[in-house]
Amino acid sequence: QVQLVESGGGSVQAGGSLRLSCAASGIPFRIAAMGWYRQAPGKDRESVARINSGGFTNYADSVKGRFTISRDNAEATVYLQMNSLKPEDTAVYYCHAIYYNDYWGQGTQVTVSS
Repeated sequence: QVQLVESGGGSVQAGGSLRLSCAASGIPFRIAAMGWYRQAPGKDRESVARINSGGFTNYADSVKGRFTISRDNAEATVYLQMNSLKPEDTAVYYCHAIYYNDYWGQGTQVTVSS
């Protein structure tokens, strides 16, 4: 019913950039809160960035000033622009939506080499 489909992951050298996209369907996207989470090998999943229905954002301290979350309500898509990438950003990145229940995308791998 609800689908969150990520794209844009890949491999990049330290200092490079990537832009992740998450296309949502099956929910009233305009009033849903959206976010990006990541999970590195052997570590817990952590929140990276969130954006609510009003466009207000927050970020993990580790990515502030480097990552930007945004949303396009007309296209029901949330983005994560990642600049100045570091090896410690390497993880599987997951799209997340809240509309009464929690929903997750399948994840996309981001690998940053030094």
